[in-house]
Amino acid sequence: LRLILLFFHLLGMAVLFGGWVAQRTRPDKQITQMMINGAYTQLVTGVLLTFVRGDAPEVDSAKIAVKGIVVLVIIGLLHANGRKTALPNPADLAIGLLTVFNVGVAVFWT
Repeated sequence: LRLILLFFHLLGMAVLFGGWVAQRTRPDKQITQMMINGAYTQLVTGVLLTFVRGDAPEVDSAKIAVKGIVVLVIIGLLHANGRKTALPNPADLAIGLLTVFNVGVAVFWT
């Protein structure tokens, strides 16, 4: 079960970041439903992963808290800017950088 959740957690990140990257070539960058779905997939699977540990190491509460707060901020930015025809540059940049930051926390925080 843990590996299945991890698989979907990584897919959620790929969908969120991939959607953001796909908007780089557009002059009128927009939030897509897939980006929102990816962020929610990350949130739900991340919460479930904290409870389904299996043979994984002990949960680092601070790391989980940081990752949770970051994904909630991303979701907030996605919803706050979702109906706009063109994203404001700071919100657009923040979504991508926070997504990359969250991946960095997952990989490098030991």
